[in-house]
Formats: sequence, C-alpha cells, structure tokens
Amino acid sequence: MAEYAVLYFDELRVALPLAYVERVLRAVHITPLPDAPDIVLGVVNVHGRIIPAIDMRQRFRLPERDIALTDRLVIAHTGQRAVALVADGVSGVIESAEPEIVGGDSILPGLEYVDGVIRLADGLVLIHNLARFLSLDEADALDRAMATGGAP
Repeated sequence: MAEYAVLYFDELRVALPLAYVERVLRAVHITPLPDAPDIVLGVVNVHGRIIPAIDMRQRFRLPERDIALTDRLVIAHTGQRAVALVADGVSGVIESAEPEIVGGDSILPGLEYVDGVIRLADGLVLIHNLARFLSLDEADALDRAMATGGAP
C-alpha cells in the first residue's frame, strides 16, 4: 500500500507521495522573488529556512486567484530542494493499492507532472510527480533567483 497526501484546488485533487511531504502549514506572507520563473510566487520563511512558494494552480492550468487565509502551504521535497506548494487545502492522507492506480503513460504518453491516477469511490485523484516538478529551465532560473534574491 502506498500513502499519499491529498491536496485540492477547486474540484481537482492531487496526491503527493507521503514520503515527500514534510509538513502542512497555514498560508503565510509570500515575498516576491525577482527573476524567478512564472510558476514561483516568491519565497516564504519556514522556521528560518527560505523556501520557494510554487503556484500549483498555474502548473495545472487552473484559474488564477489570490491566496486566501484558508489556503495551505505543503512543504515537500523535489529531490533537489524543498518547496512550498500553495494549495486551496489538504484533505488528508489516503492509502492506495496498485490495482486502484492507472499509470500516467497509459492515459496519455508523455504526461510531464502526473505519474498516474487513483480511482476512488468519489472520483479521481492525480498522482503528482515531484521529481519532474520543475523543468530544467525553471529549476535553473529558480537557482539563479534564489542565489541573488532569496537570501534573508
């Protein structure tokens, strides 16, 4: 059984492997980061660590909206760095067995950010791939922006 944290954005539900999730926090002020990729809203200070805040709504091509006090920041690890994923909310943790998961390539070959889909009684949940989360260009631009403007 695999465990996933489930984030939601409007009606869209996205699962992250629980092993990549560090913690979930209430939304805090996001400081803009000059020259960061468009998907980066800015940076947040999490217990003294400066972490880039990522616009998940943009990644999934959802309508833009202002961050609300009820939103959540999901601190997760992509392999290269910690990121704060801005979500409308977090609905909890689910366990999923292999037969409940449909692989991303069997749905549409070449899906960049989706590893698969979990079938639940109340609908589908996309499994987000944090390893392929940022493109190489986005990762390089973020590294440059963090080096020049992300220092406290």
